[in-house]
Amino acid sequence: MNTCAPKITRRGFAALGTAAVAAPLLPARSYAADQVVFRMNWQYYGSHGIFFLGVQKGYYNAGQITCDIKSGNGSGAVIRLVANKDTTFAYGSATTMMQLAAQGAPVISIATIDAQGTDSVLVNPDSGIKTFKDLEGKRVLTTAGAGVNTLFPVACKNAGVDISKIELTNVSENALVPSYLRGLAPAILGGMDDKPAEIEANGGKTPIIFNYADYGVAQPGYAIVAHKDTVANQSDLCKRFVAATIQSVQEAKDHPEEAVNALAAANAIKPDKTEQIQARKVLDVTLSILYSKANAAHQIGLNVPADWESALGLLENYEQLKTSMRAADFYTNQFVPQST
Repeated sequence: MNTCAPKITRRGFAALGTAAVAAPLLPARSYAADQVVFRMNWQYYGSHGIFFLGVQKGYYNAGQITCDIKSGNGSGAVIRLVANKDTTFAYGSATTMMQLAAQGAPVISIATIDAQGTDSVLVNPDSGIKTFKDLEGKRVLTTAGAGVNTLFPVACKNAGVDISKIELTNVSENALVPSYLRGLAPAILGGMDDKPAEIEANGGKTPIIFNYADYGVAQPGYAIVAHKDTVANQSDLCKRFVAATIQSVQEAKDHPEEAVNALAAANAIKPDKTEQIQARKVLDVTLSILYSKANAAHQIGLNVPADWESALGLLENYEQLKTSMRAADFYTNQFVPQST
């Protein structure tokens, strides 16, 4: 797995001068550097450029944090690594974290990055399908056990669609996009953060996107997850880490191409133009969903209470989640700088 701290901090931080050290979101006091393992949800892709850029710009170092970014193998796996203290912080699915926390995993969200879920129906623009209702009578491809399947019935119901009239067909994950491109179905279920870019990279037209979030499925997307012991015993580290991460998000928002370049510089993606274009498209989606509809103040990183309450209700009603925990037990905003 690729790590960023030894590579970037040695050769990049000195060249940044004092500007990075004076970053306004970071505390002014001096600390001994904390060694942090920051685990991504999957193998590196465009959205992760946010964090590589933060390391390259020196934001974590300015907060006296040596940030070792590592790839992952799914949100469930990396959140379990946080729970067993192999990993300090993780970037992972908020709803997956909720399910594990409800089962007893001592984990909690200390910030939300992707403020909306990306679960979507992706439609071939040449199919004649213009609305969610038009899916009736059509075949839609998906992958058995995929998270995107869970709330599809909810989106259908809210859109006034009779799901029994949709032919939902399972294929393997590696066959999903190829089958769609071969015309085996006019639509697939997938994340709007990565699947459209994959379709385009393989010669397909930009798909029409029906995002579940537009049909009443409100839920936070990806969160920064920490162990509850870290929150309780190393609150200052959490504060500095969230501050540096929020600054990294803002920097990527202002300079997305630099975030993609940071991925390539750290060998997280190949220095290939096609791969960099795909990474940029994925990053752009993440940067477009930093604020949910309920985040009226547009605070980066905010765990929005209404979104977490909605997610808990959806899990209880459609995933048969059994828990005595309240929505507020799954997150804390104590480290997120409040807007003024």
